[in-house]
Amino acid sequence: MIHASNIALAYGKRVIFKDVNIKFTPGNCYGLIGANGAGKSTFLKILAGMREPDKGEIFVGSGLRIAYLNQDQFAFDDQTVARTVLMGHPRLCELMAEREALYAKSEFTEADGIRSGDLEAEFAEMNGYEAESEAAVLLSGLGIHEELRERKMKELDGGDKVRVLLAQALFGNPDILLLDEPTNNLDVRSIAWLEGFLERFANTVIIVSHDRHFLNQVCTHMADIDFGRIQIYVGNYDFWYQASQLAQQQRQDANKKAEAKAKDLKEFIQRFSSNASKARQATARKKLLDKLELDDLPASSRKYPFILFKPGRPCGDVILEVDGIDKSIEGVQLLHNFTLTVNRGEKIAFVGTGAPAITALFQILAGKDAPDAGTLRWGQTMSTAYFPKENSAFFTSDLTLVDWLRQYTPVTEGESFARGFLGKMLFSGDEALKKTSVLSGGERVRCLLAKMMLSDANALILDEPTNHLDLESITALNQGLQNFSEIILFSSHDHTLVQTVANRIIEILPGGIVDKMMPYDDYLADPEVQAQREAFGALRQG
Repeated sequence: MIHASNIALAYGKRVIFKDVNIKFTPGNCYGLIGANGAGKSTFLKILAGMREPDKGEIFVGSGLRIAYLNQDQFAFDDQTVARTVLMGHPRLCELMAEREALYAKSEFTEADGIRSGDLEAEFAEMNGYEAESEAAVLLSGLGIHEELRERKMKELDGGDKVRVLLAQALFGNPDILLLDEPTNNLDVRSIAWLEGFLERFANTVIIVSHDRHFLNQVCTHMADIDFGRIQIYVGNYDFWYQASQLAQQQRQDANKKAEAKAKDLKEFIQRFSSNASKARQATARKKLLDKLELDDLPASSRKYPFILFKPGRPCGDVILEVDGIDKSIEGVQLLHNFTLTVNRGEKIAFVGTGAPAITALFQILAGKDAPDAGTLRWGQTMSTAYFPKENSAFFTSDLTLVDWLRQYTPVTEGESFARGFLGKMLFSGDEALKKTSVLSGGERVRCLLAKMMLSDANALILDEPTNHLDLESITALNQGLQNFSEIILFSSHDHTLVQTVANRIIEILPGGIVDKMMPYDDYLADPEVQAQREAFGALRQG
């Protein structure tokens, strides 16, 4: 068990936590959730002993080992992949080093013999004889192939380094496992493997993640950071979200009733307090008003942007026809003889590990690039709005947010319209006067979504729109896309977004295209799809 007692933390005058008392018990998996800046990763570091709180203590059960997902991709550059995983259990590594040094001696003394007996007993207790095979299983499950295991970490790309560091955290059956965004850079197969691992894991797990599907699959509890405190709820993310929305609505409804009652009482008192015949009733109502408590809802740190895409006109019969497109970039062929017909009502998710090919296709469809060969034709009724994965080119000026957005608002609308629209996207008051050049990644995404909302397009093209967004913004975007009545072409690593929005799945593979009219979960489970993917040379699921 790990227990936080009276934890407090502040940055200057801004209070992050205050008097946090919380227990995390064995056998449960806790999803640590909260708005951006609420302190999720910071609290995880406090639990891991990597950060001191301003006040309070962390109590860990005697002899329990904590494992934390290391975020420093360069910390183990001179170690082999296999050795890096083993270093997730420091005491076991110490034993291994001492054993090697002891058995390398040319002369073995009686004291060495006694020491070797003690070492072997402790080594066996820690399952040391199975350590290398356990590390190999973890690496294999996370997609690190055998030929990489004796390479130095500095020889791996960033995505593979993250996988190795995750294997390091999982290694050795830690008593308390702390994971900060563990699904980053993982493909679908690796995420599914991790879900299975955590479902079987018998100890305590605490996870920070923006992946709603992952939280739903593995979490038994949600630990919600809000109002400067942390409260635990039983159930997965979807259960917490529905319950929290219902509770919030009930409190608001109760507050409205109390306000209405207070208004009626005040009006009666004002009308009849000077009337002798009604004075007694007015006095009674005055006492009732004094007892009436309005449950003022505190300002939550969790805010949802308002995302609504409205097509200016419905689509006609001809949507999009793509015929035999080729595209190469820097000598690498990304698209070859790509052909596609989009029909009315289709919401197509482009999935898989071929992100460069998807981005190249979207840029061509949005008119931002030209194919090397082939043709494409949008129907006459069609208009598009494009969300690019790389968006820095939109934010190089020193324009304020208001002035930036006014470039895309109707000419008949003024500054108040732009400010109102920005307010819907959580840029209220002075936030609307920020320079676009200093925006965070999540703020840039919300700006581009606002730009798309103003376009009145009936075909949306979105390339990884959930990158940099918090859970609240992802949820709002998910609902906005579900409610959109016309055409959507998109890519996303957010499993829930793909499952709930798409009715057609397309995967671009080295040897061909898999194209199915079905929901995402059905696509992943379909044997025919799996056979096609293998035939087209897919090395990893995406």
